[in-house]
Amino acid sequence: MSSLMDLLSGFETVLSPQNLLYAAIGVTIGTLVGVLPGIGPALTIALLLPVALRLDDPTGTLIMFAGIYAGAMYGGSTTSILLNTPGESASVATSIEGYQMARRGRARAALATAAIGSFVAGTVSTVLLAFVAAPMASLAVTFRASDYFALAVLAMVTVTAMVGASLVRGLMSLTFGLFLGLIGIDSLTGQARFTFGVPELLDGVDIVTIIVGLFAIGETLYIASRLKVLPAKVAPLEPAGKGFAWLSREDWSRSWRPWLRGTALGFPFGALPSGGAEIPTFMSYTLERRRSKRPAEWGHGAIEGVAGPEAANNASFSGVLVPLLTLGIPTSATAAVMLAAFGYFDLSPGPQLFEKSPTLVWGLIASLFIGNVMLLALNLPMIRIWVKVLQIPRPLLYTGILVFATLGVYAVSGSIVDVLIAYAIGVVAVFMRHFEFPIAPVILGVILGPMMEIQFRRTLLLSDNDLTVFVRRPLTLVLLLLAVAALGLPHLPKLIARVRGRGDARRLAFGDED
Repeated sequence: MSSLMDLLSGFETVLSPQNLLYAAIGVTIGTLVGVLPGIGPALTIALLLPVALRLDDPTGTLIMFAGIYAGAMYGGSTTSILLNTPGESASVATSIEGYQMARRGRARAALATAAIGSFVAGTVSTVLLAFVAAPMASLAVTFRASDYFALAVLAMVTVTAMVGASLVRGLMSLTFGLFLGLIGIDSLTGQARFTFGVPELLDGVDIVTIIVGLFAIGETLYIASRLKVLPAKVAPLEPAGKGFAWLSREDWSRSWRPWLRGTALGFPFGALPSGGAEIPTFMSYTLERRRSKRPAEWGHGAIEGVAGPEAANNASFSGVLVPLLTLGIPTSATAAVMLAAFGYFDLSPGPQLFEKSPTLVWGLIASLFIGNVMLLALNLPMIRIWVKVLQIPRPLLYTGILVFATLGVYAVSGSIVDVLIAYAIGVVAVFMRHFEFPIAPVILGVILGPMMEIQFRRTLLLSDNDLTVFVRRPLTLVLLLLAVAALGLPHLPKLIARVRGRGDARRLAFGDED
C-alpha cells in the first residue's frame, strides 16, 4: 500500500506540463536515434548529457533520459525489421523473424506486434519495479562498506566476463576504465595520481568527457568507418490492411502469450549484472520457437519471434533500474551513463535516495508508464516518418554528431584540453571496437572503480586493517564467491558440451551496446 501511495505521488510529479514535455522529448529522441543503424541509447544519452546538465532540473533531466532509454530500446526494432540491421544488440533476435515478415509483405504487422509488445512489457515490468524497488532499498540499508565493495566487484567482474568474445580483452578494458577513474588527487592522501604533470588532470578526467569520448565520438567514428558495409536498402511498407492496429485476429491470438512470457524473462534478467536485454531476448526467441505449433514458419517470418523478444527487450529496461536505483550499481553501459547523470546532480542512487529524494525517484518510475503510452501513440501512426529517417545521408548524420559532441564537451568544461582528451579516448574506443575489446567494462571501471576503492579503504579503516573482514561477513563472502564463479560462467556451455561428448559449443558472450 505504501508503494502504491508513493507511485500516485510520482504521477502527480510527472503529470506537470514541464515533466510531460521532458518525457515526450525523451521518447521522441530515443525512438529517432534507436531507428538509426548502429546508434544505441548509451550514445544518445552520452551525446545529450552535456546539454541536459545545463537544465538544472534533475527530475526532468532523468525523466528525459529514461524516455530516451525506453525509446531507443523500441526504436531498434524498426531498423531490425525494415533494414535487417539492429540499432543495438538487444534487437538482434527481433531481426531474425521481423525482416523475413517485412520481405513477405507483413512489415506493418511486425512493427505493430513490436510496438504493442513493448507497451505491454513496459507497463507490466514498471508495475513490478514499483513494488520491488522499495523493499530492495530497505534491504540495501543493511549493507556495510565491505558488502558494497564486494557488490561492485561482482558487477564489474560479471560484466567483464560475459561481455565480448574474450575474457582477457574484457579484463584489459576494465583495467583501462579503472586507470581513468584513478586519475587526479587521492582524496585520502592528497597525492596526485597519473596526472603526468598536467594541471588540468589534478581534478581527474571529467566523467562527461570520458562518456562522450567512449560513446559519442568513438562509436560515431567506428560506424563512419564501416559505412560501405552497412546495408542501405529499406524493406517497403505494404498498404495498411484490415484488423485492429494492423494485426489480424490470428496475429493477436499468436502474440499475446509471447508478450507475457517475454516480460517474465526480461525483467529479472535486466536486474542481474551483465544480464541486460540481450540474454532474455534470445531466450524468448528460443522458447517461442520450441513451443511453436508451426515449426516450418520459423526462419521465414513467425510473428511469435518478434513479439516475444521485443517484450523481453523492453521489460529488461525496468529490471535494469532496480539495482541502479536501490544499490547504485549499473548493470549495463547505458545504466552507467545514467548513474553519471545522477552524480552530476549530487544524487547518490541507493537506499538513501528513496528517503532523501522520494519525489524524484517515484516521479521517474511513474514517468515510465507515461513514456510507454507516448511510445505506443508515437510509433504506430508515425511509422512512415521513421522510415524516412532511415534515408538520411549517413555522412551528414555522423558529422553532425561529432560536431555536437565537441561543442558539448567544451560547453561543460570550457577547456580545450578536455576536448583533446575526449577525442583521444574516442580514438582508443575506435581501436577497441575494431579489435573487439568491449566498451561496457571501461565505463563500469570509471564509475564503480572510485566507489569500490572508497568502500575498500573504509572497510579496512573500520576493521583496523584486518583483511579477514571480507570472509568473516557472510554476505560479503557470498558476493565475492559469486564474482569468482562469474569468471567461469562464460565457459559453462563448453564444459557441458564436453561432458556430453560434443565439441561444437562456443563461449557464452553478449554484446554491450545496451
